[in-house]
Amino acid sequence: MSKRAVVARALRRVAAWCAVVVVLAGVAGFCYESVARQGDPSVPGRLVEVGRHRLHLHCTGSGTPTVVLEAGLAESSASWDVIQRGLPGRVCAYDRAGYAWSEDGPAPRTADRAAAELRALLAAAGETGRYVLVGHSYGGTIARLFAHHWPELTAGLVLIDVTDENATEALQVSRPLLAAQFTVNQVLARVGVLRLFGDALVPADATAAARASAPVVYGPGSMAAARAEAWAAADSAAQVRATVRPGAWRDLPVVVVIPAGQPATAVDQAGRLAALSSRGRVVIAGTADHYVQHAQPDLVMEAIRSVR
Repeated sequence: MSKRAVVARALRRVAAWCAVVVVLAGVAGFCYESVARQGDPSVPGRLVEVGRHRLHLHCTGSGTPTVVLEAGLAESSASWDVIQRGLPGRVCAYDRAGYAWSEDGPAPRTADRAAAELRALLAAAGETGRYVLVGHSYGGTIARLFAHHWPELTAGLVLIDVTDENATEALQVSRPLLAAQFTVNQVLARVGVLRLFGDALVPADATAAARASAPVVYGPGSMAAARAEAWAAADSAAQVRATVRPGAWRDLPVVVVIPAGQPATAVDQAGRLAALSSRGRVVIAGTADHYVQHAQPDLVMEAIRSVR
């Protein structure tokens, strides 16, 4: 046998052993994660039946109108912890299907479906309208569709750095990239890597509540839900685009919040969005952070109070 053949055989043997180690580590991690899940934090709110699945709803305080907090892509009710604790009155945060403590829902996971499930959730939970809808990023798309379908239940809108429904090319290009990212995150969470090295994998701007429940709110279920929403993002954008027309929101109180330092196109888009209501206005934050509600919670709470 030649020297080259000997080396090739040795490399194949090393590769085989590496594969065995990876498989064994994966199995061990899977078992570890399955057992460790038993000690995860309990549901902060309650699970409410919506069709054939249950959604997690966490409400605090009392009074009207109720503030409903809608998280962005790959985020959960825990991302609103600071805002929810800081606001007086009735405030509700929830997890869309598949996220955190909520159960999986039917596909496709478009924004229009999410808006319909939110409506069913609030009705089933006895949370009577009207509602001030607060949406961040992709959550703003859902809030906008809710306001379109149920204007009689909508008391106001606060839209925080919301997804631009006209950025169709960017949505199409990002779809496979986001799907790949969420798939990797899902696998890492399922084999216990997130639980073991959470500080390194949890988003740097996550709230304390999200960090405390990281294996749940950034767990495999949440990552699968985020992937499904990202894959349907272009369809969701088309759904909200179909609702845009002059005066669509009549005299509904609307605040569009955008981070500082945005390009002129983003500022113009925010202005056009606010102009859909005769009482719409744009607020430019003092931070360039996409998560304005984390960087400047007081600004966001003031925006909510102004439309409540």
